[in-house]
This record gives sequence, C-alpha cells and structure tokens, in this order.
Amino acid sequence: MDLPTSFGLKGLKQLRRAWVEVEQGALSRITGKVRPGLPPDDFHLIRRQIDECLLETGGAASARARAAFLGGVYLDLDTGGRDNFLKLLAFEYGVKDETLRESAREWLAVDADRSPENLPARLDAEAKLRRTLKSPRIRLLTQFNDLPDGIKFLTDMRAHLLKIRKDDRRLGSFDREFKDLLASWFDVGFLKLRRIAWDAPAALLETLSEHEAVHAIRSWQDIKHRLAAPDRRCFAFIHPQMPNDPLIFVWVALTDGISERINDVLRIDHGELNPDKADTAVFYSISATQPGLDGVGFGSFLIKRVVDRLSRDHKQLKHFVTLSPLPGFRRWLNEQRESFDSELHPRVQNGLEALADVGALDRMFVDRSWLRDEGALAKARPLLTVLAAHYLMREKRGVNVRDRVANFHLSNGASIERINFPADVSRRGQDYSAGLMVNYRYRLKDIETNHESYHDQGNIAHSRAIASLLRTRLVD
Repeated sequence: MDLPTSFGLKGLKQLRRAWVEVEQGALSRITGKVRPGLPPDDFHLIRRQIDECLLETGGAASARARAAFLGGVYLDLDTGGRDNFLKLLAFEYGVKDETLRESAREWLAVDADRSPENLPARLDAEAKLRRTLKSPRIRLLTQFNDLPDGIKFLTDMRAHLLKIRKDDRRLGSFDREFKDLLASWFDVGFLKLRRIAWDAPAALLETLSEHEAVHAIRSWQDIKHRLAAPDRRCFAFIHPQMPNDPLIFVWVALTDGISERINDVLRIDHGELNPDKADTAVFYSISATQPGLDGVGFGSFLIKRVVDRLSRDHKQLKHFVTLSPLPGFRRWLNEQRESFDSELHPRVQNGLEALADVGALDRMFVDRSWLRDEGALAKARPLLTVLAAHYLMREKRGVNVRDRVANFHLSNGASIERINFPADVSRRGQDYSAGLMVNYRYRLKDIETNHESYHDQGNIAHSRAIASLLRTRLVD
C-alpha cells in the first residue's frame, strides 16, 4: 500500500532516518558494536570497554590488546562520536571526590604524628594520595602510549579536545591533565634537534609546507630554496616515537647584516651568500605542527638549541635575530581609535592625529597602493615606528607584553632590537601591521638574564634605538 501523497518527500526522508536509527540501535544491542555517533544508548558499551582497560587484568599483551581495541573504536567514531567519547571521560572518569577526601583524611591523620617511627606510615599515606590524584582517564590514556603510533594518536585526541573544551570546567580540567601528561612525554630532553635538508622524504616536505604558519610556501621552488640554498637552514625538533613528524620547525637565513625586509629573505632569485661570509643568522619563521601539543612549550628551547648549533657550525656569526610580525598591532590601534581622547596616552593620541593628517590612518591597513607610494611611506614611517615601539614596550597584560609574538621572544630571553618599515608588503603583512616588522635579538650571554628579568619583573630588554623612539616627539 502506498503512503499518502500528502506525507511528502521530506516526511519520507525523516521516516526513513528514524527507521535506520531503530535498526542501528537494535544491531548495536545485539552485536555490542558502538555506532559512529556514540549516542547515549551506546555509552554502556564504551563504559564496559574503558572499565576493562582500567582493571588491568592479565598480562601486558592482554592490556595492549584491550587498549588497541578501544583505540580502534575511537578512530571509527565520527566527529560527534568523538565529542561524546571525550565528554564521557571528562564527566565520569575524573578523580572521585569521596575517594580523594578519604585519602586526604588518612594522610592528615597520619601526618599529625611527625615522629621518626611513624615515617613509613606517612610515606605510605602520601603514596596512596598520589595514586588517588591520578585520575582513571589519565591511567587509560597512558595505556595508549605503548601502542604503535600511540603518541601521535594521543596528540590528535587532545587536538580534538581543545576544539570542544570552550568554557566547560570539566572539559578544562580534563585538558589540564592531558596537557601535563603530554608535557612529561615531550620533555625537551627527549627531543632531537634535526636539520631538514632538500633530500628529506617528500612526506616531510609536505608537512613543512602544510604547517608553515607565517610565510606561506608558494611553490616547490620556494621550499627548495629554503632547504637547499647554501645560506638557508631549517631545523626541527623530532620525538623518537614520531621520527617523520617534526613537532616544531624554524627557518633560518644566513646573511651579511641584519635583514630589514622579509621579501629580501624570501626571494628565490637573490644572490646566494657563502655561509662562511655571513655574520648574522635571521630566524624568519617558526611553526608548530601538532595542535594537540598547544601549551606544551618547547619553541623557546628550539631557538636556543639552534643558536648553539649555528654558533658551533659557523663561529664567525655575530648576530642572532628574528624578523618577526606584529600580529596584534592593528587590533590595538583600532581600539585606541575608538577610545575617548582623554583615555589615550599622549604619545598614542598625537600619533593617531598625525597619521590622520598625512592621510595614512584610513589607508595603511587596506589600500594596496599606499605601500607603493614612497612619499606617503616616508611621512608615515616615523609615526608608525613610534606607535609600534609604544605598543611593544608599554601595552601589557599583567607583566607580559600584549603582542603574542613579542611575548614569545621576550620570554625566551631576547631583546627588542629594531622596528622596520616597510618590511612586509604582503597582504597579510599589511593587514596585521601596515607592513611593520621587528628584529628581536638573541645574545647568548644575556638570554638567561633577560628571561628571568622579564618573567620576574616584566622588564623588557631593548636597544638604544627602541629607547630613542619612545623619546621622540610627534608634535611640536
């Protein structure tokens, strides 16, 4: 019998979808197979598998088999299913409140007796408290590490967690545990510094191209120039369990003098320099490849290790600098424009008014012809460099500078050496900072002192040129 025509095509599709869901639900109950979306009706199947892994019964081979099976189930889930899997771990497999209270009470009771005779009991109570603080979900994740490519599986899993974490406190708590676990496995002492050359596997070169976050690789000729030219270098940190997957990499140009314009560094038709004649190493881009390792900081160690490596390989090098963007400059300047005049620092107010007077304020971030107008650039240069110096030196969040790139390099022990304009005339460079770029300088003898002073007091190491900009009067 045909369904009434009034039911409609849309209604038929909804009915078919409902029947499919009923069918899949029945099959799930019969076979024990988890559906890709991991609906709540299937949670009991996942709980059973997780609980079996946590029991840790049998030998090592059995434990690995259970972990591999559960990992396979996770990989077979769709995006929504993985959301639900991670939420299940976050909501149900954290440290149990009552268990923690009991262990804490036991420790406090035993700790009240500080006699030498009671030391074994205190140590036992302390050990029990530590075990209690290690949540079931972290014990579960640790089992995946023993599997082939397990470390990559876990970094990808955390990358997914970061996407759904948002403001949920339970997901945030899970993420903090997850990050700490990965940080212990990705300690810089375990990482190998590797120079990547043009003869590297094609898959690795594709990884570099895909994850380059600052200056996009435009062609195979471009990446060949960055890797094969005698005055170019690329270094990466490699984890032993991910030998063909660099965690973070940095591009370096060996130059005669400190570079002021990124186009001079990126040009593939430039005259190549004999590395033995170079006096400067310019770090012009640093990019991470594993979103799941966000917050597991080893970028600072990469630059320091590369500085050490280049110092040994090329003893004539005198300067180690970056050529870096100011990604937050435009947003900050727009915020200043929207503020009431009385709230602005006089230097900023005068700078904005002067930029408006020379016709730059409404053009410099969007008008491509503005960057080709030498007269306009000459008028804007002293104004923009002073405003950029103020932004870098005076605009802070707490003790840290506001600009994330500046904060990264200052945290690593660098100093602000020079502000360059126009330095990046690409669309992105104009969009972010009207073409401004910064040289941050790494002096081996000052790195640790600068690092400690910045972290402890918020002091910003800077050159005389930067100090001079802050003394510049923009109006008479």
